[in-house]
Amino acid sequence: MNNLNELYEAILVGKLEQAVSVTREAVAEGVAPQEIINEYMIKGMEAIGARFESGQVFVPNLLMSARAMRGALDILKPLMQGKADSYIGRIVIGTVKGDLHDIGKNLVASMFEGCGFEVINLGVDVSSDKFISAALENKADIICMSALLTTTMNYMKEVIDALETSGLRGKVKVMVGGAPVSDAFARSIGADAYTSNANAAVIMAKKLINAC
Repeated sequence: MNNLNELYEAILVGKLEQAVSVTREAVAEGVAPQEIINEYMIKGMEAIGARFESGQVFVPNLLMSARAMRGALDILKPLMQGKADSYIGRIVIGTVKGDLHDIGKNLVASMFEGCGFEVINLGVDVSSDKFISAALENKADIICMSALLTTTMNYMKEVIDALETSGLRGKVKVMVGGAPVSDAFARSIGADAYTSNANAAVIMAKKLINAC
């Protein structure tokens, strides 16, 4: 169909209704879900991410694009059930125990989904046991932890220690982020990577699983 470029534009500028409408039309015309995702949705999210990285747009723009992308993705997900090879990697993400902040974490999760990852979003106040259980159950490639409080960021080390004990540490990469977190802190607790924003998180996740 000729107007799938409108989906790219809708995601780029954050138009939810247009993204949903074009996606529904594409599905009705028999366009493969993976083509819609790879050729239009992912490219739209990568473009808005690049603009954010260069300072051309800001967090509200990213949120609007992520909302439009999720609306389109919700239509396609039921058509992709059981197709594990549809994703470039599987990520378990959550805000650590004791911390109830999730806006930044949800934005990162949306960017991951929009760029081709399968995401298991555990929400907030997530214990080490829950992270490990989810990683095992879903055969995760990466665990992503977020914290907004200096009082909760140290819990990330507990999760990494629990991963070591469980024997998963060598199989699952660990990414951390959040306002009080830094690259130096990430290194000190044994995380594989720290990123400061959603677009950088996507780029780093692809590097960690050699998908770029």
